[in-house]
Amino acid sequence: MGTQVLESELLAEYIDEVTGEIIYPSSDGKPMAETTEHFKHITTIEGNLDTLFAHKTDVFVAGDLLWYPEEGNPYICAAPDTMVVFGRPKGHRDSYQQWNEENIAPAVVFEILSKSNSFSEMMRKFIFYQKYGVQEYYIYDHIKNEFYGYSRENNKLGTILVMPTFTSPLLGITFEIHENSKLKIYNPDGTQFLTFVQQVQKREEAEEKAKISDENARISDEKARISDEKTRIANEETRIANEKTKELEKELQEETKAAEEKTKELEEETKAAEEKAQATQLQIEQIKKLLQEQGFDLSNMQL
Repeated sequence: MGTQVLESELLAEYIDEVTGEIIYPSSDGKPMAETTEHFKHITTIEGNLDTLFAHKTDVFVAGDLLWYPEEGNPYICAAPDTMVVFGRPKGHRDSYQQWNEENIAPAVVFEILSKSNSFSEMMRKFIFYQKYGVQEYYIYDHIKNEFYGYSRENNKLGTILVMPTFTSPLLGITFEIHENSKLKIYNPDGTQFLTFVQQVQKREEAEEKAKISDENARISDEKARISDEKTRIANEETRIANEKTKELEKELQEETKAAEEKTKELEEETKAAEEKAQATQLQIEQIKKLLQEQGFDLSNMQL
């Protein structure tokens, strides 16, 4: 038969010997995770939920933080692998003492199972979360690839049919798990929960794509600049050719005009010479006639 421990005896372990005040430990002495994969699942869920609500100043997200629901009872507590509290500000806490948080209980909790989690331990957690007001409770067994969900209805946590997908009413995230496959979680915008390394890789890929896009845009701009420069040069060459053509046309016109004026002068000179010759011939005829009238014999004269 087991020995019954009185509450006063339990409480005595949490009394500060100097001040007499109740101590609410920030650690239960248990490791956060047993394996690297266990740790990865915890940090991925906590980190992505923290990111999801980063812009919400009244949503507090924590991982492996001791939650004390009752003031004066430090032996009544739980440390969900991840919990989400709506209506409470962000900030550092050694533990979540509900009476100092306007008596607001975590609305959503996650537990990632490990090999050491016993049935009785998980039953105690279920009873704790049901008693103290958790609205949604999710359990993921990453070893067996099994996912369970519970939602509060009529003041009790009832089983949720998750497979293959289920969307959390409070968080807006979607869970997806198929037989013999790992759990996938998606944000409300459809993007998948990623590990820190995956997020870095995705950011680096996005930065590389942006870099390539910028380089392609720079090359395109350079090609456009070169094309514009070629067009400018071609236009300049055309302008120079047109000006040269105009100058040649002008010179040709001037030369043609000068030739025409010269021809006209020659024609006028020829005409004047002809007129002068005609006048001279007329004078000769008049002289011959006058001499004949005077009785000169001009038959042997040559004028």
